[in-house]
Formats: sequence, structure tokens, C-alpha cells
Amino acid sequence: MMRYLALPFMLLLASCGPPTPEQAAQRCEERAQAAQAPNVGITLGASSDGGPFASASIGVSGDFLRGRDPLEVYESCVFELTGQPPIRPARLRS
Repeated sequence: MMRYLALPFMLLLASCGPPTPEQAAQRCEERAQAAQAPNVGITLGASSDGGPFASASIGVSGDFLRGRDPLEVYESCVFELTGQPPIRPARLRS
């Protein structure tokens, strides 16, 4: 019985380790993209019981407000997460 309880616990601990270089690159690309420009979201729609609706949101990162270079954000983020330089260049929006 104890063996069956240990397996989920070991899997949980394994998932808490440091990210792989690819996981770090993906996570840091998102942060670097947020440093490029504010994120804007707009939703328009209609429902049968409530009629038309609209909503908007704007997200601004601290890196964007500080004017940090998105490539520097990416490189420093990957180094913080893995202790190594990035394994590939950042894929940023143009």
C-alpha cells in the first residue's frame, strides 16, 4: 500500500525541479514579449438573454514600464531560471 502512495508523491517532487532549458526559453519569451508593448484584449459578443456585450483589458509589465530591452529581459530571465545562457535566440513579435 505504501508503495502506491509513494509514486504520486515522487512524481510531484520531480515536477517541482528547475525548468528545462526549453521550458525556461518559452517562459522567458512570454516575459520578453510583455516587455515589448502593453497587452491589449478586446471581447465583443452577444447572448440570447443579455444582448450585446463588450469588454476590454490592458496589461502592462514592469519591464515595459522600466523601458528594459526585451532581449536583455529574455537572456537574464533564462539565466536566472537555469544558471546558463539561453539555448536559442528569443522569438519575439516584430
